[in-house]
Amino acid sequence: MKLEAMQYQTIQVSPLTPTIGAEIAGVDLAKPLTQQQFEEIHAALIRHLVIFFREQTISTEQHKEFGRRFGKLHIHPTSQMPGHPEVLEIKADENSTWVAGEVWHSDVTCEIEPPMGSILHITKVPDNGGGDTLFANMYRAYELLSDPMRQFLEGKTAMHEGAQVYAGRHGKDPSRQYPVAEHPIVRTHPVSGKKALYVNRNFTTRIVGLNKNESEAVLQMLYQHIERDDLKCRFKWRPGSIAFWDNRCAQHQAMWDYFPQKRYGQRVTIAGDKPY
Repeated sequence: MKLEAMQYQTIQVSPLTPTIGAEIAGVDLAKPLTQQQFEEIHAALIRHLVIFFREQTISTEQHKEFGRRFGKLHIHPTSQMPGHPEVLEIKADENSTWVAGEVWHSDVTCEIEPPMGSILHITKVPDNGGGDTLFANMYRAYELLSDPMRQFLEGKTAMHEGAQVYAGRHGKDPSRQYPVAEHPIVRTHPVSGKKALYVNRNFTTRIVGLNKNESEAVLQMLYQHIERDDLKCRFKWRPGSIAFWDNRCAQHQAMWDYFPQKRYGQRVTIAGDKPY
């Protein structure tokens, strides 16, 4: 049975929008998944691109074990939690000067093998609201391009660079090396077989083979296209909520509309493969 055609028996799946996103009920992620639960959660992820779980109380180790069911855990190139290098701490408060994810992006696309997916567990939300995360469907972004634009982009690649994101956060140390990778602008998802647009404001710096002005013009057009409202869903966090998104076909943006309120959580990320 194809993953997208799977009939769910152990979980309940409620789509957020016709385009992207679904809430999952009927599973306690603090407990080891059965094989059937794993297959159904994986199928829901492939079908909806990002899935959400409510009222989950999990430890850091349980969080990592859930992630490991889907693959080897990724180590972030610049930010690791002490004692848990596979975990990225999400922390914003009255002392923050920036927060991770303010710009539309897919995680760590500057690496040769970018992450397959990310699992974020939020434990503290702002007292007065805010802090939602937006997600966008990159299959649909590709499909909504005109035929001539799809033909123009086919086979072209773009550079993705970590320095433009991480150097400003962690200091401009000339001895520090940040990842750089070249990826196709249109990638094929290794499970669904669908084509997805694969450039983002955070990491993509230029289109290979175009001059600077041409590259910038095309990228800005694609970024604006990606941010169309009809590609998106919006998730409102509560303590104990978990989001699991597929970095190969979805982008996301974290809203920082709650300063100086606090928002805390932890993220584990699943290693991926080279886009093709």
